[in-house]
Amino acid sequence: MQFGIFTVGDVTTDPTTGTAPSEHERIEAMVRIALKAEEVGLDVFATGEHHNPPFVPSSPTTMLGFIAARTEKLVLSTSTTLITTNDPVKIAEDFAMLQHLADGRVDLMMGRGNTGPVYPWFGQDIRQGIPLAIENYALLRRLWREEAVDWEGEFRTPLQGFTSTPRPLDGVPPFVWHGSIRSPEIAEQAAFYGDGFFANHIFWPTRHYQQLIEYYRRRYEHYGHGQADQAIVGLGGQAFIRPRSQDAWNEFRPYFDRAPVYGNGPSLEDFTEQTPLTVGSPQEVIDKTLTFRESFGDYQRQLFLMDHAGLPLKTVLEQLDLLGEEVIPVLRKELESKRPSHVPDAPTHESLKAAR
Repeated sequence: MQFGIFTVGDVTTDPTTGTAPSEHERIEAMVRIALKAEEVGLDVFATGEHHNPPFVPSSPTTMLGFIAARTEKLVLSTSTTLITTNDPVKIAEDFAMLQHLADGRVDLMMGRGNTGPVYPWFGQDIRQGIPLAIENYALLRRLWREEAVDWEGEFRTPLQGFTSTPRPLDGVPPFVWHGSIRSPEIAEQAAFYGDGFFANHIFWPTRHYQQLIEYYRRRYEHYGHGQADQAIVGLGGQAFIRPRSQDAWNEFRPYFDRAPVYGNGPSLEDFTEQTPLTVGSPQEVIDKTLTFRESFGDYQRQLFLMDHAGLPLKTVLEQLDLLGEEVIPVLRKELESKRPSHVPDAPTHESLKAAR
């Protein structure tokens, strides 16, 4: 089982001080957070992709390549790669290059993003979001697996005998997760190819994500990749941790109340009751995270959102200390003891190379 963090890279005013980091400070903070993740024993750092304020990670491979040079074990991933508006040729080449630079410590999560205007910015039509995701990913797979590709589709110019460079490291393309909040078509796509399916699992009630994951598992088995409980599932989650539960509630409340995404909505109490958000002590985070297995079955990757809503870097690093030292070791032990032997680990470059 892999544990890690994912970030959307928002630049948000700290509601307790009225100050916001500069873009430069936020980018540097994301790097510090990734290095801290490896220091405290986490497995994965994942960054989103956005092309509009108030977000900064417009070039995930640039950031991940820089982090790769400063880490040794951390798996470097995206929490969204915009398969709809990025050219599949550029994705193929950028992530193969990153693979080589990171000695294989790379995977990526395909998604459509949550910013509608990004489509016309990159010459696409938002009404074609699902068809774009399906066609572009089909081409991307071929570019990684075939030396010379002939291609003709609906959304880009044809290719004739095209070879993307560099070729994937060891002939093994990066593992792909397909991320979705609401679309069964994306769960179907992940199942068809035998790829991973990542449920955002942050904003909506558990039952909503259960339906998507159950559907993905059934279709994974239907396409002959293994039993339903062997499908590769990842989950998001949120936590704010302090040694004393009440301190966590008191400290996090102003950030929650004014957060750009869910501020001025449900109360913190209602939101923690209805979604995966946990605010409290390390033991409370452990207890709630363990319920995810009861809801979704055995799964392979758990990522936490820890650095949003204007939280200062110092606070985020303290969160990672508590997560890495007190929460993750217990979760590893508990979840490993419950997992049947036939349920696979999260794929890595080495395991995919061995299987090949």
